[in-house]
Amino acid sequence: MGRYDEVYQAAQADPEAFWAAAAEDIDWVTRWDRVLDDSDPPYYRWFAGGELNTCYNAVDRHVKNGRGAQAAIIYDSPVTDTVRTITYTELQDQVARFAGALAARGVGKGDRVIVYMPMVPEAAVAMLACARLGAVHSVVFGGFAANELATRIDDATPKAIVSASCGIEVAKVIAYKPLLDAAIDMAAHKPDFCLILQRPQVAADLVDGRDENWDDVMTAAEPHGPVPVAATDPLYILYTSGTTGQPKGIVRDNGGHAVALKWTMKNIYNIDPGEVYWSASDVGWVVGHSYIVYAPLLHGATTLFYEGKPVGTPDPGAFWRVISQHKAVSLFTAPTAFRAIRQQDPEGEHIGKYDLSHFRALFLAGERCDPDTLTWAEEKLGVPVIDHWWQTETGWAIASNCLGIELLPVRAGSPTRPTPGWDLRVLDAEGHEVPAGTIGALAGKLPMPPGTFPTLWNAKERYFHSYLANYPGYYETGDAGIIDEDGYIHVMARTDDIINVAGHRLSTGAMEEVLAAHPDVAECAVIGVADTLKGQLPVGFVVLKAGAGDGAVTQEVVQMVRDRIGPVAAFKSAAVVQRLPKTRSGKILRATMRKIADGEEFKPPATIDDPAILDEIKETLAGIGYPKAG
Repeated sequence: MGRYDEVYQAAQADPEAFWAAAAEDIDWVTRWDRVLDDSDPPYYRWFAGGELNTCYNAVDRHVKNGRGAQAAIIYDSPVTDTVRTITYTELQDQVARFAGALAARGVGKGDRVIVYMPMVPEAAVAMLACARLGAVHSVVFGGFAANELATRIDDATPKAIVSASCGIEVAKVIAYKPLLDAAIDMAAHKPDFCLILQRPQVAADLVDGRDENWDDVMTAAEPHGPVPVAATDPLYILYTSGTTGQPKGIVRDNGGHAVALKWTMKNIYNIDPGEVYWSASDVGWVVGHSYIVYAPLLHGATTLFYEGKPVGTPDPGAFWRVISQHKAVSLFTAPTAFRAIRQQDPEGEHIGKYDLSHFRALFLAGERCDPDTLTWAEEKLGVPVIDHWWQTETGWAIASNCLGIELLPVRAGSPTRPTPGWDLRVLDAEGHEVPAGTIGALAGKLPMPPGTFPTLWNAKERYFHSYLANYPGYYETGDAGIIDEDGYIHVMARTDDIINVAGHRLSTGAMEEVLAAHPDVAECAVIGVADTLKGQLPVGFVVLKAGAGDGAVTQEVVQMVRDRIGPVAAFKSAAVVQRLPKTRSGKILRATMRKIADGEEFKPPATIDDPAILDEIKETLAGIGYPKAG
């Protein structure tokens, strides 16, 4: 039995003992009464009765234990040509003073604060300051549309909003203050005050009596100490799009979150305190919460704040420059970032320009990683490339190759096996387990491990019906896939991306794997469109690599699917497009594309990167015989 099996089975056999041991790496004000409170299933709580402060664990204790002079945050912003280092001592001072500023204006334990910020260190300062006071932060992706921000203001009812004058994209500056002002005008709830970070690129107009300048506030602020909170108290609310159009506020608690994320840094990512760790995401997403801000700082590592893109700031070598310059030992990003790099630099020529000798591993998540992208990254980087699977709801990985425990054989297309603490099953529509290798709904047996989400903000019934009702005793992930004979998980698609072709249940993800294997394809998507004869038919979209001509790519990928999956797939239509519609975090909007193809009414998701792409998709679909879309 390997080391992974030992650790996994220990977590399965006695989860309370397993997580109690992990909790010893966190500083507690009051130890817990019960590791797992299972008195009200299916609503479970971890470390009930315990008290702690997450900010103290992420900042103050490292200063106390001798890491004060170590870099806590490295800010690297190619869009502003800025590199800045903040030590743990400096971070402690900034966070304590900003907490003092919030407290002086009436923010206390349990109050909500919305953070609407770009990728600057002040975003982390605001988040940690809220945690210091026991206030609940809700980060909204900077630049989010005013009406979407307004819905979050009304749901969270914040006492304060922290924002900046602008965010910076590759070729444009986005003024945030007009969006914030419009959102507050739209919202029924009004914040007591707003604190605005003025950036040199844009000066924001401040509203008298409501808005204050960040720098002025910090100059006058008195430091505030960490406030003990219950382990089961909320740390933050993070909104994710709901199927009804009403956003769902994912709640993360303090105790289980700190324990689980601290544990993952060594056991999953194999990071030691003092090392430089980089998660190329944004604080507006769950990855940014977990692995830009909280986990690295809880672990005493150095975290990278990167305000830029994988390409275009200035070229496809941007990631390699950052890794080399700051000696990052690990990178965590989305597969879409690597597809963008590969599209512009298919031979990986930029990689050779930088010293990556200290770089140990690449982690990919956020969407399904096609085997071709994983293989390309392995060949070009020469380090383990780990596809791992998790969700906004779970807060950390459901499945991963756990580098700090044991590197299991990498299998392209699989995030390996469940992480310790997760008991994952594949279920049919009636909730029965299916045989190994059979596709079904991926579900986690309750209780979920610490660090996941105990509820939705002010929506306990919605939490139950969205995640727990369909399969009693399980968390419904909403993803479909298989677990093979060796226990490896294959996440094939969202459950609504399983299509039914003439009675055959087929995964669009499996077809995408085939399309992605074509040498000229940079990225792709397959959707199921309505068909009167067969129920649904698959349609493929491919984006070509730089320099590749259209040629016969569409005919070739159709034949590849026929050869590898078979005629049963009835895959006959594919089209070349310049780009795919995506969220800002890189997820392809397959459900929206499907509605366009089927002639259904649709609303562009709030998280869409560029709504104009949908018009291009509409024209493309019309051009290949789907007149409903025209």
